[in-house]
Amino acid sequence: MRKELFAVVFALCFGNVFAQQYSYEMWHEGKLVLESGDTLRGLLKYDIQQDLLQYNDQKKVTEAFTPRKVLYFEIFDQTVNRYRHFFSLPYAASGYYKTPVFFELMVEGKITLLVREALEYRTFSSPYFYGSYTRLVLVDKFFFMDEKANIKEFQGKKGDLLSQFGKYANDVDRYIKINKLKVEDRYDLAKVISYYNSLFIR
Repeated sequence: MRKELFAVVFALCFGNVFAQQYSYEMWHEGKLVLESGDTLRGLLKYDIQQDLLQYNDQKKVTEAFTPRKVLYFEIFDQTVNRYRHFFSLPYAASGYYKTPVFFELMVEGKITLLVREALEYRTFSSPYFYGSYTRLVLVDKFFFMDEKANIKEFQGKKGDLLSQFGKYANDVDRYIKINKLKVEDRYDLAKVISYYNSLFIR
């Protein structure tokens, strides 16, 4: 009886979470600009695992493009009710050999904030039963690009973030505290980077 009750409670508490549909699983209205210069408009779907973009103009068969063939694409993401912009940029994930990959542009300026989504297994403690559970979740990987187009991954620590700002570190730290921003949240981090960039245009 206890096992059956646990199963019901677990399903009610976490069913909606597991059933959540992520943006990368959906088709979105958008456009893409190819390396050739051609612009295509229609339905777009990006594959974060394969770093692949699918395109369908609702008349022909679906076409797939790698970052080598795409300069830029944008979608209107109904899950967040906003436009999202992606660029194909050279990046060396390991070693020195750079290959084009898709980055989402969050903020452009002296420091440009880029994001790549990834799927990872995370372990969570449960308030409803003793122990923990593991599930696959969508996470954001943040990257900073400097004015020379060098891209470096941000590891998520506040100290590492403040070290990017030089003599403005105290100003930015104060801004984070006053506005109660979380550097692990993509939109809060975008506010932090935007604030830092604004210090150079006053």
